[in-house]
Amino acid sequence: MTSTSEKTIGQMVAEDYRAAAIFKKYNIDFCCNGNRVLSEACEGKSIDSHSLINELNNLQADNSNDADFNTWPLDLLTDYIEKKHHRFVEKAIGEIKPFLQKIVAVHGNSHPELLKVRELFFEAANELTAHMKKEELILFPFVRKMTKFISEDKSAEMPLFGSVQNPIRTMMHEHDIEGERFRTISTLTGNYTVPEDGCATYRVTFQLLEAFENDLHKHIHLENNILFPKAIMLENQFMINDHA
Repeated sequence: MTSTSEKTIGQMVAEDYRAAAIFKKYNIDFCCNGNRVLSEACEGKSIDSHSLINELNNLQADNSNDADFNTWPLDLLTDYIEKKHHRFVEKAIGEIKPFLQKIVAVHGNSHPELLKVRELFFEAANELTAHMKKEELILFPFVRKMTKFISEDKSAEMPLFGSVQNPIRTMMHEHDIEGERFRTISTLTGNYTVPEDGCATYRVTFQLLEAFENDLHKHIHLENNILFPKAIMLENQFMINDHA
């Protein structure tokens, strides 16, 4: 059995999503940088790795209904990501944009960092919209096709993009960009801390931005740490079946 210290952060969260809350508490990125082991994640930070490991080892099984995404078939997982996370992003973008415009207009002079936050979020909105469409129109359909054809013991032509690793490589690079973009937004806003002169709209905007980032972490985790590695494994099986 692989010990906690030897597993990557992404593996630990894939096995038990409750670990994500612990990593968030220690400000450790479990989605975009989930391929690191604990010693790498703690390096350069004032983190007591023994306390962190104890917290992870002490996660007790409970009666919660949290889904074990690591066991889901990939066609079901792609459907879930689209319906849960892609739709959330689309809805949240429409809500956050006008709120950001309003607080920049009212508070931008006294809080100039809001102009940069608006710029970064609008960039993220455009990039994520295009990113999700690529997944929905190119990558996810192929994953579903592989799942279907393997279950039916059939073969099919490979897609124009070649190996599934090619779009996955692009998707992961874009995930890294968005992860860094939201780290900057979080830093600029003091981890979404509303200033004393902030109005109700200011508070709602920061709450929505924080919820957006939290959902993005879960979204990227499901893809980087579960869907993508398993899609690569599935393609290897698919290719073996195709040439059998």
